[in-house]
Amino acid sequence: MAPGEKLDPLPDTFILQPPVFQPVVPYVTTIFGGLRAGKMVMLQGEVPLDARRFQVDFQCGCSLQPRPDIAIHFNPRFHTTRPHVICNTLHNELWQAEARWPRLALQRGASFFILFLFGNEEMKVSVNGQHFLHYRYRLPLSRVDTLGIFGDILVKAIGFLNINPFAEGGSEYPVGHPFQLKSPRLEVPCSRPLPRGLWPGQVIVVRGLVLPEPKDFTLSLLDEAAHVLVTLRASFTDRTLAWVSSWGRKKLISAPFLFYPQRFFEVLLLCQEGGLKLALNGQGLGATSLGQQALERLRELRVSGGVQLYCVHY
Repeated sequence: MAPGEKLDPLPDTFILQPPVFQPVVPYVTTIFGGLRAGKMVMLQGEVPLDARRFQVDFQCGCSLQPRPDIAIHFNPRFHTTRPHVICNTLHNELWQAEARWPRLALQRGASFFILFLFGNEEMKVSVNGQHFLHYRYRLPLSRVDTLGIFGDILVKAIGFLNINPFAEGGSEYPVGHPFQLKSPRLEVPCSRPLPRGLWPGQVIVVRGLVLPEPKDFTLSLLDEAAHVLVTLRASFTDRTLAWVSSWGRKKLISAPFLFYPQRFFEVLLLCQEGGLKLALNGQGLGATSLGQQALERLRELRVSGGVQLYCVHY
């Protein structure tokens, strides 16, 4: 992209906030575009051995005085005889009635992966892949624009994503592992084996950040003979996204171009009978045809181009 060149405007639903790694607690950050139904926040970390309590607050602003409203207060407590979780809402500097969950799904000294999933009327929370609680909104979700994390917690990563748009993908919680933290970035080009090919219901997840001066981006699927059967290609010269077949035929995808420098992206590919469904940043963008026999012959997933990769999972 040339110096001074402006980015094309993107709908808010297509914009994803980059992940945050190893933040210092207390930690407060703005949620890009605020919260809305269909968003989720991923929190990966560890509970210290001597932890008493920590809290995750979804706030309506970040002022110090007066104290901002807190639409959702998620507060695990470890120091009581019966560890539990409290959820509550702070409105006009007054706490409302507490909601309590006695079976705490977190443990001192243990790692955790928490998903906060925001629906139309309530928030759902899963801990380490298991549904834990749901909490109905007492203030409009649209007012929430700030995330605050406080107390006895070691945070390894915070992710801001959209809910998996594929109803065929299974549960309401999204597929895919948490951000890989052994190294903040995976090597590019990145290759992953597909020993059994692809089968209906399987979802490929690729998350990353576009480099400052990208040249291209491709996600290719290869068979046992290392022949490329289909490629998802982003062209930075003409800002187009397309499927490219094994014989070079290009099929343009009608969607805003997301792969701009320093922007975070998520690619989801859902395998279904007869092809692959695509979603970018949580927005479904149609499908490409690929026969079932071809899907079963696939043996390699390859990602290359001007990106930093945080997650490649299937």
